[in-house]
Amino acid sequence: MNLETLRNDIDAIDHQMVALLQDRLAVVAKIADVKNQEGLPIADRKREMEKLAQLTAAVSPELAQYVHSLYELIFEQSRAHQSSLLKNHSPLYQEIQTALSSTPPLFPPSASVACQGVEGAYSQLAAGRLFQRPSISYFKTFEGVFSAINSGFCRYGVLPLENSTAGSVTKIYDLMMKYDFKIVRSLRLKVDHSLLTLPGVKKEEIREIISHEQALSQCAGFLESLGPSVTITQVENTAAAAEAVKAANRRDVAAIASHRCAKLYQLDCLESDIQDRSNNYTRFICISKNLEIYPGADRTSIMLVLPHTPGSLHRALSRFAALGINLNKLESRPLPERDFEFMFYFDLETSVYSEEFSTLMDSMRELCEDFRYLGSYIEVI
Repeated sequence: MNLETLRNDIDAIDHQMVALLQDRLAVVAKIADVKNQEGLPIADRKREMEKLAQLTAAVSPELAQYVHSLYELIFEQSRAHQSSLLKNHSPLYQEIQTALSSTPPLFPPSASVACQGVEGAYSQLAAGRLFQRPSISYFKTFEGVFSAINSGFCRYGVLPLENSTAGSVTKIYDLMMKYDFKIVRSLRLKVDHSLLTLPGVKKEEIREIISHEQALSQCAGFLESLGPSVTITQVENTAAAAEAVKAANRRDVAAIASHRCAKLYQLDCLESDIQDRSNNYTRFICISKNLEIYPGADRTSIMLVLPHTPGSLHRALSRFAALGINLNKLESRPLPERDFEFMFYFDLETSVYSEEFSTLMDSMRELCEDFRYLGSYIEVI
Protein backbone atom coordinates (compact mmCIF):
# COMPACT_ATOMS: atom_id res chain seq x y z
CA MET A 1 0.00 0.00 0.00
CA ASN A 2 1.51 3.34 -1.04
CA LEU A 3 1.30 6.80 0.56
CA GLU A 4 -1.16 8.15 -2.04
CA THR A 5 -3.64 5.36 -1.29
CA LEU A 6 -3.42 6.00 2.44
CA ARG A 7 -3.94 9.73 1.90
CA ASN A 8 -7.03 8.99 -0.16
CA ASP A 9 -8.33 6.92 2.76
CA ILE A 10 -7.69 9.85 5.12
CA ASP A 11 -9.51 12.22 2.75
CA ALA A 12 -12.54 9.95 2.65
CA ILE A 13 -12.64 9.72 6.45
CA ASP A 14 -12.27 13.51 6.76
CA HIS A 15 -15.24 14.06 4.45
CA GLN A 16 -17.33 11.78 6.66
CA MET A 17 -16.15 13.59 9.79
CA VAL A 18 -17.04 17.01 8.35
CA ALA A 19 -20.49 15.78 7.37
CA LEU A 20 -21.01 14.37 10.85
CA LEU A 21 -19.77 17.59 12.43
CA GLN A 22 -22.35 19.52 10.41
CA ASP A 23 -25.03 17.11 11.61
CA ARG A 24 -23.83 17.53 15.19
CA LEU A 25 -23.93 21.34 15.00
CA ALA A 26 -27.46 21.17 13.59
CA VAL A 27 -28.53 19.23 16.69
CA VAL A 28 -26.56 21.66 18.86
CA ALA A 29 -28.65 24.48 17.37
CA LYS A 30 -31.86 22.68 18.37
CA ILE A 31 -30.47 22.14 21.88
CA ALA A 32 -29.73 25.86 22.11
CA ASP A 33 -33.35 26.63 21.24
CA VAL A 34 -34.64 24.23 23.94
CA LYS A 35 -32.26 25.65 26.56
CA ASN A 36 -33.40 29.15 25.66
CA GLN A 37 -37.06 28.23 26.04
CA GLU A 38 -36.48 26.49 29.38
CA GLY A 39 -34.06 29.11 30.73
CA LEU A 40 -31.18 26.66 31.04
CA PRO A 41 -27.49 27.66 30.93
CA ILE A 42 -25.47 26.85 27.84
CA ALA A 43 -22.68 25.09 29.75
CA ASP A 44 -23.44 21.74 31.40
CA ARG A 45 -20.15 20.49 32.85
CA LYS A 46 -21.75 17.44 34.49
CA ARG A 47 -23.06 16.22 31.13
CA GLU A 48 -19.70 16.99 29.44
CA MET A 49 -17.71 15.06 32.05
CA GLU A 50 -20.01 12.05 31.67
CA LYS A 51 -19.63 12.17 27.89
CA LEU A 52 -15.83 12.43 28.11
CA ALA A 53 -15.74 9.41 30.40
CA GLN A 54 -17.89 7.38 27.98
CA LEU A 55 -15.92 8.37 24.90
CA THR A 56 -12.47 7.73 26.38
CA ALA A 57 -13.62 4.38 27.77
CA ALA A 58 -14.66 3.34 24.25
CA VAL A 59 -11.13 3.50 22.83
CA SER A 60 -7.81 1.89 23.69
CA PRO A 61 -5.84 3.50 26.55
CA GLU A 62 -3.19 4.92 24.22
CA LEU A 63 -5.90 6.83 22.31
CA ALA A 64 -7.88 8.02 25.34
CA GLN A 65 -6.01 11.31 25.74
CA TYR A 66 -6.35 12.13 22.03
CA VAL A 67 -10.11 11.56 22.19
CA HIS A 68 -10.37 13.57 25.40
CA SER A 69 -8.55 16.56 23.87
CA LEU A 70 -10.55 16.38 20.63
CA TYR A 71 -13.90 16.37 22.39
CA GLU A 72 -12.92 19.13 24.79
CA LEU A 73 -12.46 21.28 21.68
CA ILE A 74 -15.70 20.03 20.12
CA PHE A 75 -17.59 20.90 23.31
CA GLU A 76 -16.06 24.38 23.25
CA GLN A 77 -17.15 24.84 19.65
CA SER A 78 -20.64 23.69 20.56
CA ARG A 79 -20.91 26.18 23.41
CA ALA A 80 -19.59 28.98 21.20
CA HIS A 81 -22.10 28.04 18.48
CA GLN A 82 -24.98 28.06 20.95
CA SER A 83 -23.91 31.46 22.29
CA SER A 84 -23.75 32.94 18.78
CA LEU A 85 -27.22 31.60 17.95
CA LEU A 86 -28.95 32.77 21.12
CA LYS A 87 -27.45 36.28 21.05
CA ASN A 88 -28.42 36.79 24.68
CA HIS A 89 -25.91 39.57 25.05
CA SER A 90 -24.31 40.22 28.42
CA PRO A 91 -24.15 43.61 30.17
CA LEU A 92 -20.48 43.73 29.16
CA TYR A 93 -21.43 43.42 25.49
CA GLN A 94 -23.86 46.32 25.89
CA GLU A 95 -21.15 48.38 27.64
CA ILE A 96 -18.74 47.74 24.76
CA GLN A 97 -21.35 48.71 22.16
CA THR A 98 -22.03 51.94 24.05
CA ALA A 99 -18.30 52.72 24.13
CA LEU A 100 -18.00 52.03 20.39
CA SER A 101 -20.79 54.47 19.60
CA SER A 102 -19.73 57.19 22.06
CA THR A 103 -15.93 57.23 21.61
CA PRO A 104 -14.76 60.04 19.27
CA PRO A 105 -13.40 58.93 15.88
CA LEU A 106 -9.93 60.38 16.58
CA PHE A 107 -7.55 59.77 19.48
CA PRO A 108 -7.14 63.06 21.39
CA PRO A 109 -4.08 65.09 20.35
CA SER A 110 -3.68 66.61 23.84
CA ALA A 111 -4.61 65.47 27.33
CA SER A 112 -3.43 65.33 30.93
CA VAL A 113 -1.12 62.31 31.19
CA ALA A 114 0.45 60.61 34.23
CA CYS A 115 3.93 59.06 33.89
CA GLN A 116 6.25 57.38 36.37
CA GLY A 117 9.66 58.98 36.91
CA VAL A 118 10.96 62.43 36.06
CA GLU A 119 11.49 64.45 32.89
CA GLY A 120 13.43 62.44 30.33
CA ALA A 121 11.90 59.08 31.32
CA TYR A 122 11.05 56.63 28.57
CA SER A 123 7.41 56.92 29.64
CA GLN A 124 7.60 60.59 28.67
CA LEU A 125 8.96 59.62 25.26
CA ALA A 126 6.10 57.14 24.89
CA ALA A 127 3.55 59.78 25.88
CA GLY A 128 5.04 62.09 23.25
CA ARG A 129 4.49 59.39 20.62
CA LEU A 130 0.91 58.74 21.70
CA PHE A 131 -0.17 62.38 22.06
CA GLN A 132 0.82 65.41 20.03
CA ARG A 133 0.67 67.78 23.02
CA PRO A 134 0.55 65.87 26.32
CA SER A 135 0.42 67.72 29.63
CA ILE A 136 2.51 65.36 31.76
CA SER A 137 2.47 64.92 35.53
CA TYR A 138 5.24 62.79 37.01
CA PHE A 139 4.86 60.32 39.85
CA LYS A 140 7.52 58.51 41.81
CA THR A 141 5.94 55.06 41.53
CA PHE A 142 3.84 53.06 39.10
CA GLU A 143 1.10 52.95 41.71
CA GLY A 144 1.10 56.74 41.71
CA VAL A 145 0.13 56.63 38.02
CA PHE A 146 -2.74 54.22 38.71
CA SER A 147 -3.90 56.38 41.62
CA ALA A 148 -3.85 59.51 39.45
CA ILE A 149 -6.13 57.82 36.93
CA ASN A 150 -8.36 56.33 39.61
CA SER A 151 -8.87 59.71 41.31
CA GLY A 152 -9.44 61.59 38.06
CA PHE A 153 -6.36 63.76 38.55
CA CYS A 154 -5.17 62.76 35.06
CA ARG A 155 -7.26 61.48 32.18
CA TYR A 156 -4.60 59.05 30.94
CA GLY A 157 -1.58 57.18 32.25
CA VAL A 158 1.33 55.74 30.28
CA LEU A 159 3.03 52.65 31.74
CA PRO A 160 5.67 50.16 30.53
CA LEU A 161 4.25 46.65 30.32
CA GLU A 162 6.97 44.48 28.80
CA ASN A 163 10.36 44.60 27.14
CA SER A 164 11.62 42.45 24.28
CA THR A 165 14.86 41.71 26.18
CA ALA A 166 14.03 41.84 29.90
CA GLY A 167 10.46 40.55 29.76
CA SER A 168 7.38 41.69 31.67
CA VAL A 169 7.24 44.51 34.20
CA THR A 170 5.66 42.38 36.92
CA LYS A 171 4.79 45.33 39.17
CA ILE A 172 2.35 46.57 36.54
CA TYR A 173 0.53 43.23 36.40
CA ASP A 174 0.26 43.15 40.18
CA LEU A 175 -1.22 46.67 40.20
CA MET A 176 -3.68 45.69 37.48
CA MET A 177 -5.39 43.42 40.02
CA LYS A 178 -5.81 46.32 42.45
CA TYR A 179 -7.12 49.13 40.24
CA ASP A 180 -10.09 49.57 37.93
CA PHE A 181 -8.91 50.91 34.57
CA LYS A 182 -9.13 50.39 30.82
CA ILE A 183 -6.44 50.19 28.14
CA VAL A 184 -7.16 52.61 25.29
CA ARG A 185 -3.96 52.31 23.23
CA SER A 186 -0.55 50.65 23.25
CA LEU A 187 2.82 51.55 21.78
CA ARG A 188 6.04 49.74 20.93
CA LEU A 189 8.94 52.11 21.58
CA LYS A 190 12.50 51.35 20.51
CA VAL A 191 14.74 51.78 23.57
CA ASP A 192 18.40 52.71 23.14
CA HIS A 193 20.39 53.07 26.37
CA SER A 194 23.39 55.35 26.88
CA LEU A 195 26.08 55.55 29.56
CA LEU A 196 25.92 59.07 31.05
CA THR A 197 28.45 60.79 33.34
CA LEU A 198 29.48 64.22 34.50
CA PRO A 199 31.37 66.18 31.80
CA GLY A 200 34.95 65.04 31.29
CA VAL A 201 34.69 61.73 33.17
CA LYS A 202 36.57 58.80 31.65
CA LYS A 203 35.20 55.27 31.61
CA GLU A 204 37.96 53.93 33.87
CA GLU A 205 36.92 56.34 36.64
CA ILE A 206 33.46 54.77 37.01
CA ARG A 207 32.92 52.71 40.18
CA GLU A 208 29.10 52.72 40.34
CA ILE A 209 26.34 52.57 37.75
CA ILE A 210 22.74 53.38 38.60
CA SER A 211 19.54 52.80 36.64
CA HIS A 212 16.14 51.13 36.68
CA GLU A 213 16.17 47.35 37.08
CA GLN A 214 14.74 46.79 33.59
CA ALA A 215 17.43 48.95 31.96
CA LEU A 216 20.13 47.16 33.95
CA SER A 217 18.76 43.82 32.79
CA GLN A 218 18.66 45.00 29.17
CA CYS A 219 22.36 46.03 29.42
CA ALA A 220 23.57 42.94 31.30
CA GLY A 221 26.31 42.13 28.79
CA PHE A 222 27.76 45.64 28.88
CA LEU A 223 27.73 45.70 32.68
CA GLU A 224 29.46 42.35 32.88
CA SER A 225 32.21 43.67 30.62
CA LEU A 226 33.05 46.36 33.22
CA GLY A 227 34.21 43.77 35.74
CA PRO A 228 33.46 43.16 39.43
CA SER A 229 34.91 46.46 40.62
CA VAL A 230 31.85 48.40 39.40
CA THR A 231 28.83 48.41 41.73
CA ILE A 232 25.35 48.21 40.21
CA THR A 233 22.58 50.14 41.99
CA GLN A 234 18.88 50.08 41.16
CA VAL A 235 16.78 53.26 41.25
CA GLU A 236 13.13 53.89 40.42
CA ASN A 237 13.64 55.26 36.92
CA THR A 238 16.29 55.74 34.21
CA ALA A 239 15.76 59.51 34.04
CA ALA A 240 15.91 59.67 37.84
CA ALA A 241 19.31 57.94 37.58
CA ALA A 242 20.57 60.67 35.23
CA GLU A 243 19.17 63.33 37.55
CA ALA A 244 20.91 61.68 40.51
CA VAL A 245 24.29 61.65 38.73
CA LYS A 246 23.95 65.38 38.10
CA ALA A 247 22.90 66.06 41.71
CA ALA A 248 25.59 63.86 43.30
CA ASN A 249 28.39 65.62 41.41
CA ARG A 250 30.54 62.48 41.69
CA ARG A 251 32.96 61.51 38.95
CA ASP A 252 32.83 57.83 39.88
CA VAL A 253 29.06 57.46 39.25
CA ALA A 254 27.36 56.90 35.89
CA ALA A 255 23.75 56.40 34.83
CA ILE A 256 22.14 54.23 32.18
CA ALA A 257 19.41 56.32 30.59
CA SER A 258 18.19 57.68 27.26
CA HIS A 259 20.45 59.88 25.13
CA ARG A 260 17.89 62.66 25.61
CA CYS A 261 18.76 62.75 29.32
CA ALA A 262 22.34 63.76 28.48
CA LYS A 263 21.22 67.13 27.14
CA LEU A 264 18.47 67.48 29.72
CA TYR A 265 20.82 67.05 32.71
CA GLN A 266 24.03 68.42 31.13
CA LEU A 267 25.82 65.06 31.13
CA ASP A 268 28.31 63.48 28.77
CA CYS A 269 27.34 60.40 26.76
CA LEU A 270 30.34 58.09 27.06
CA GLU A 271 28.75 55.25 25.06
CA SER A 272 25.52 54.83 23.12
CA ASP A 273 23.39 51.78 22.34
CA ILE A 274 24.81 49.69 25.17
CA GLN A 275 21.77 47.40 25.39
CA ASP A 276 22.36 43.72 24.65
CA ARG A 277 20.10 43.70 21.59
CA SER A 278 19.75 46.29 18.88
CA ASN A 279 16.06 45.44 18.51
CA ASN A 280 15.28 46.42 22.09
CA TYR A 281 11.63 47.47 22.36
CA THR A 282 9.43 48.31 25.31
CA ARG A 283 5.68 48.02 25.01
CA PHE A 284 3.75 50.78 26.79
CA ILE A 285 0.03 50.89 27.53
CA CYS A 286 -2.10 54.00 27.77
CA ILE A 287 -4.78 53.59 30.44
CA SER A 288 -7.92 55.51 31.34
CA LYS A 289 -10.61 55.23 33.99
CA ASN A 290 -13.31 55.19 31.32
CA LEU A 291 -13.81 52.67 28.53
CA GLU A 292 -12.84 54.26 25.21
CA ILE A 293 -12.67 52.17 22.04
CA TYR A 294 -11.27 54.03 19.06
CA PRO A 295 -11.85 52.96 15.43
CA GLY A 296 -9.72 50.08 14.18
CA ALA A 297 -9.32 48.37 17.57
CA ASP A 298 -7.92 44.91 16.83
CA ARG A 299 -6.27 43.93 20.12
CA THR A 300 -8.10 43.07 23.33
CA SER A 301 -6.75 42.55 26.85
CA ILE A 302 -8.53 40.56 29.54
CA MET A 303 -7.75 39.17 32.99
CA LEU A 304 -9.13 35.92 34.37
CA VAL A 305 -9.15 34.14 37.67
CA LEU A 306 -9.93 30.52 36.86
CA PRO A 307 -11.25 27.78 39.15
CA HIS A 308 -8.43 25.95 40.94
CA THR A 309 -9.33 22.68 39.20
CA PRO A 310 -7.62 20.48 36.59
CA GLY A 311 -8.18 21.65 33.02
CA SER A 312 -9.56 25.12 33.78
CA LEU A 313 -6.81 26.93 31.84
CA HIS A 314 -7.11 24.42 29.01
CA ARG A 315 -10.84 25.17 28.74
CA ALA A 316 -10.13 28.90 28.50
CA LEU A 317 -7.53 28.34 25.80
CA SER A 318 -9.88 25.99 23.98
CA ARG A 319 -12.48 28.76 23.88
CA PHE A 320 -10.02 31.01 22.04
CA ALA A 321 -9.11 28.16 19.68
CA ALA A 322 -12.74 27.29 18.99
CA LEU A 323 -13.43 30.89 17.97
CA GLY A 324 -10.24 31.15 15.89
CA ILE A 325 -8.84 33.96 18.05
CA ASN A 326 -5.05 34.33 18.13
CA LEU A 327 -3.37 34.68 21.53
CA ASN A 328 -0.53 37.25 21.55
CA LYS A 329 0.40 37.10 25.23
CA LEU A 330 -0.28 35.05 28.34
CA GLU A 331 1.03 36.21 31.70
CA SER A 332 0.30 34.75 35.13
CA ARG A 333 0.69 36.42 38.51
CA PRO A 334 0.06 34.88 41.96
CA LEU A 335 -3.08 36.01 43.71
CA PRO A 336 -2.41 37.71 47.06
CA GLU A 337 -3.33 35.56 50.07
CA ARG A 338 -4.30 32.56 47.88
CA ASP A 339 -1.65 29.86 47.81
CA PHE A 340 -0.70 28.59 44.33
CA GLU A 341 -3.61 30.37 42.61
CA PHE A 342 -3.09 32.83 39.80
CA MET A 343 -4.49 35.68 37.79
CA PHE A 344 -4.05 35.17 34.05
CA TYR A 345 -3.59 38.10 31.69
CA PHE A 346 -4.27 37.63 27.96
CA ASP A 347 -3.69 39.78 24.90
CA LEU A 348 -5.94 38.63 22.09
CA GLU A 349 -5.72 39.48 18.41
CA THR A 350 -9.30 40.03 17.25
CA SER A 351 -11.27 42.90 15.77
CA VAL A 352 -13.71 44.47 18.18
CA TYR A 353 -16.27 44.42 15.37
CA SER A 354 -16.10 40.67 14.73
CA GLU A 355 -18.73 38.08 15.60
CA GLU A 356 -16.02 36.03 17.35
CA PHE A 357 -15.23 38.94 19.67
CA SER A 358 -18.90 39.38 20.59
CA THR A 359 -19.29 35.66 21.29
CA LEU A 360 -16.18 35.65 23.48
CA MET A 361 -17.32 38.64 25.54
CA ASP A 362 -20.74 37.04 26.04
CA SER A 363 -19.47 33.60 27.02
CA MET A 364 -16.11 33.95 28.78
CA ARG A 365 -17.47 34.74 32.22
CA GLU A 366 -18.99 31.28 32.58
CA LEU A 367 -15.48 29.75 32.65
CA CYS A 368 -14.08 32.04 35.35
CA GLU A 369 -14.30 32.90 38.99
CA ASP A 370 -13.47 36.47 37.99
CA PHE A 371 -13.39 38.02 34.52
CA ARG A 372 -12.19 41.54 33.72
CA TYR A 373 -12.31 43.14 30.31
CA LEU A 374 -9.42 45.62 30.12
CA GLY A 375 -10.24 47.19 26.78
CA SER A 376 -9.84 46.97 23.02
CA TYR A 377 -7.38 49.19 21.18
CA ILE A 378 -4.77 49.49 18.43
CA GLU A 379 -1.02 49.30 18.93
CA VAL A 380 1.15 52.09 17.58
CA ILE A 381 4.45 50.87 16.11
